[in-house]
Amino acid sequence: MRLLIKNIKTLAGILPLDTERLCGEQMQSMESIDGAYLVADDGVISSFGPMAQMGDVEADEVIDAEGRVVFPAFCDSHSHIVYAGSREGEFRDKIAGMTYEEVAARGGGILNSADRLHISSEDELFEAAQRRAWRMIRTGAATIEVKSGYGLTTEDELKMLRVIERLREALPATIKATFLGAHAVGRAFKGRQQEYVDYVCEDMIPKVAEQGVAEFVDVFCDRGFFTPEQTAQILECGKRYGLRPKIHANELASSGGVQVGIAYGALSVDHLEEANEQDVLDLKNSSTIPTVLPGASFFSNLPFAPARMMIEAGLPVPIASDCNPGSSPSGNMKMLWSLACIKMRLSPEEALAALTINGAAALGLSADRGAVSVGRRADLVVSKPVPSLAYLPYSFGEELVEKVVINGKIVCTNE
Repeated sequence: MRLLIKNIKTLAGILPLDTERLCGEQMQSMESIDGAYLVADDGVISSFGPMAQMGDVEADEVIDAEGRVVFPAFCDSHSHIVYAGSREGEFRDKIAGMTYEEVAARGGGILNSADRLHISSEDELFEAAQRRAWRMIRTGAATIEVKSGYGLTTEDELKMLRVIERLREALPATIKATFLGAHAVGRAFKGRQQEYVDYVCEDMIPKVAEQGVAEFVDVFCDRGFFTPEQTAQILECGKRYGLRPKIHANELASSGGVQVGIAYGALSVDHLEEANEQDVLDLKNSSTIPTVLPGASFFSNLPFAPARMMIEAGLPVPIASDCNPGSSPSGNMKMLWSLACIKMRLSPEEALAALTINGAAALGLSADRGAVSVGRRADLVVSKPVPSLAYLPYSFGEELVEKVVINGKIVCTNE
């Protein structure tokens, strides 16, 4: 199957095939071509360049992208889209002044979602998650990481992971699964946090590994949740069972999460709203990737992670949605592009790098996606007619994705 996209106003996000992440000032270095074409054969980009160099190309499918920008599809490396119901009641509480921790302390938050998930069937969870995933795909996401963590019992965590496996089979997007049994302490273990950590290690992780339903292990390492020592115990256990670490760190406080993530070779540490200069220095001396989640900062009225400081320190920064029912109920990556520019002071080009190649790197997938390169997967977004690339984050409330291409095939068209 050959796809031809011609008359492209601007083809953006071009990188050499051997580039797997962009660090610091390199995040400005994705190239673009005005007046371009692109050809994909059997799902892989085979050629691109100026229209004057296209020549005669026969294709099974042709997109005339006159007036439109084409760029790599988004790679969302942190989401929680398998859940039951919604939490707009807590939204009202937060408007009235309650903090994230206060909501959690009274039994709401993650435990609220766990209660609802427990009484929901696997089919109900799958149908709801599939709708959420399609909303994300329609706004430009072609790769989506999905976490468990609203089960908090072995049976319910495995139920979530089976739903994620079903999403992988049903959707055109690439779905990656992360086990997050240590999202909070389950109600049955109230006041016995260390016993719950032992339960995660001795019962949950072996069964998750036995069923082969997750690739990563995650822990909510933060004030009021799991300590660095407990996080280390879980990560070490996960690694023994072949699960690669990725952790929540420093959302609510400077918790030591960054350092324990680095010590255990975490692929990424995510959130970082309370990251400080020492955290950035420690990350600079490691291979762990700092992922920022501006949607959570916006919705939960938290500080925005210091992405500008991280970039100036030479770090690779991805942006992910954190799509979840409590603190970031949106998977719209284009909106995050706007937030990154407006609230984190990233340029449109830096933010695009964070949403694409660096997001892919935070999942270990950037060898074959996240940029426009000959030899990479043809995961692409075709915008509606716009004056420039910068107009996409500038026009923060406007739906400007016209077509989404995944693996060289048009999977949706937005009129």
